[in-house]
Amino acid sequence: MEYGSGGGGSGGDQDASDSQRRKKRYHRHTAYQIQKLEGMFKECPHPDEKQRMQLSRELGLAPRQIKFWFQNRRTQMKAQHERADNCSLRAENDKFRCENIAMREALKNVICPSCGGPPIGEDSYFDEQKLRMENAQLKEELDRVSSIAAKYIGRPISQLPPVQPIHISSLDLSMGSFAGQGMTGPSLDLDLLPGSSSTIPPPLPFQAMGISDMDKSLMADIAASAMDELLRLLQTNETLWMKSTTDGRDVLNLENYERIFPRASNHIKNPNVRIEASRDSGVVIMNALALVDMFMDSNKWVELFPTIVSMARTVEVLSSGMLGNQSGTLQLMYAELQVLSPLLSTREFYFLRYCQQIEQGLWAIVDISYDFPQENQFASQCRSHRLPSGCLIQDMPNGYSKVTWVEHVEIEEKAPIHRLYRELVHSGLAFGAERWLATLQRMCERFACLMVTGTSTRDLGGVIPSPDGKRSMMKLAQRMVNNFCASISTSNSHRWTTLSGLNEVGVRVTVHKSTDPGQPNGVVLSAATTIWLPVSPQNVFNFFRDERTRAQWDVLSNGNAVQEVAHIANGSHPGNCISVLRAFNTSQNNMLILQESCIDSSGSLVVYCPVDLPAINIAMSGEDPSYIPLLPSGFTISPDGRSDQGADGASTSSSTHGTLGRSGGSLITVAFQILVSSLPSAKLNLESVTTVNNLIGTTVQQIKAALNCSAS
Repeated sequence: MEYGSGGGGSGGDQDASDSQRRKKRYHRHTAYQIQKLEGMFKECPHPDEKQRMQLSRELGLAPRQIKFWFQNRRTQMKAQHERADNCSLRAENDKFRCENIAMREALKNVICPSCGGPPIGEDSYFDEQKLRMENAQLKEELDRVSSIAAKYIGRPISQLPPVQPIHISSLDLSMGSFAGQGMTGPSLDLDLLPGSSSTIPPPLPFQAMGISDMDKSLMADIAASAMDELLRLLQTNETLWMKSTTDGRDVLNLENYERIFPRASNHIKNPNVRIEASRDSGVVIMNALALVDMFMDSNKWVELFPTIVSMARTVEVLSSGMLGNQSGTLQLMYAELQVLSPLLSTREFYFLRYCQQIEQGLWAIVDISYDFPQENQFASQCRSHRLPSGCLIQDMPNGYSKVTWVEHVEIEEKAPIHRLYRELVHSGLAFGAERWLATLQRMCERFACLMVTGTSTRDLGGVIPSPDGKRSMMKLAQRMVNNFCASISTSNSHRWTTLSGLNEVGVRVTVHKSTDPGQPNGVVLSAATTIWLPVSPQNVFNFFRDERTRAQWDVLSNGNAVQEVAHIANGSHPGNCISVLRAFNTSQNNMLILQESCIDSSGSLVVYCPVDLPAINIAMSGEDPSYIPLLPSGFTISPDGRSDQGADGASTSSSTHGTLGRSGGSLITVAFQILVSSLPSAKLNLESVTTVNNLIGTTVQQIKAALNCSAS
């Protein structure tokens, strides 16, 4: 709140007028007003705006006074309930203490069944030396927790202020102010291949753990402090953000940030630590409650962001929040975030996720990293630290929501980023708010299309798919995309080997034994490489999804043309669709190609898989497609992070925006999966590796030739 300075009068007169003004503003409610408010509170503790206006007219109070009275009354009721719970727990504790004393007294009279004498160590409960040792351990535990609190919050636990109520009226929510499921099968040994090198990541520590009450209290304090910081970062009237001169995105002003949020242990001064901070806002086709539920469920969260979240797990639910909604829910989670290329390692986080309902129709979800001590089983060598990040979700009419997203991460770079992705990562686009929001908008459109009962414009064999058939096909295609994203992930569940040959990047390969009913049984070999082309991502995407140019890059089609025989739209962009393709002049007339293409402002995918005609008929008829085996291959296309230099001389389509429109070149990951053997006990042979290496090499050469980039 800003105060203007008065003029002309003396200091004494000014003080007197200020005092009189404060006295005028302060008054107590009358008994009648309180009686009416209390009666309304019993019927409806959360009145809507219409009810508040009605009370305002009846009682002669401002709507703002009504709103704040109900907020304060809810806080008082919560405090009363907590006091009652504390009294109940105190009485129960006293009961246990009495029982404990009675049992100790009984132990003194116990006779050992072996010798008839008193039991050994009967005074162990009162061992003074033991109590001193336990006291020392507790003191060390308190010191450790206090040091962690100082690191996250900037002051010890004893100095933490009580949580103040948040008035959302101070937030400017103006939209114009903002410019799979991993495959975890055991891997075969590739170390014996000539000219190869491999790295085995450590296993994931997902055993059950016990979190002490002191740690839970600390986590709650950290989450509350992170929520306060996130809400400040979401305000548009703060000096925390400034516009980038290159692309107009919101960039964090680090100097002001450090001044407003000082930290006891500031890693920003470390020369090896880099800060990524971004903010974006947009509208999505999903209501706020549904979004909140998906964010707070780790499995649904992975489904919502299959191209970004390679793995997620809820380690422990620390607080289940209020009855009937997610407000107040606090949970400890683990996640690995990815860019779809074998050249970039995933980012690992152990973090707290806290959800709070700010007011009716408005929710905030904040994430903040939590570092475990080195002796803890969950302590990891994570080089990424998530500072308060998250989103504000505001309900809008017709089932839409406005989402404002903030990403804020500290990255300790102990190894250089591959040169192809250096500019994309350093620009903050690889893991920034813009990519998260664009993916969310696209996936929400896909979910909305899944619920639409309309049929596709083309049919297969003259039969128009029913609504159930459309949903079944969309589920099958989504599983195909999730499988493809998992196959090229650098998650800890994978082990990649680099083969020399194709170029300086080489071809990365990994194998796993598949027992998933949604994949062919046996040994599966995944291979991928990444190339750079001086062509815009939009034009590369159009090239791959155009059935007329498929013969120019699809080695397996033997130069035969293909025809789209079924089409299902799953988004507003014409490139977001599912297709069933049939190849001409082939001996396998019973084999079709299932393909999904998807694009948003941060990048695009074209994923395809051969599926036989009976399996397609199963899905088109609306039956469960979960057991149809898929072994997808495809392409990921992302911007290179450089400013647009007109690399291919073509302007970007007006239907795309954001990162794709600003990029001068493309980073393309080419990935294949092949079934080496249907026997899970089979060993990988050099012939299979040579085959897939040649397959990728030939595909890359044909892509470059078709796009006139042979010299790249």
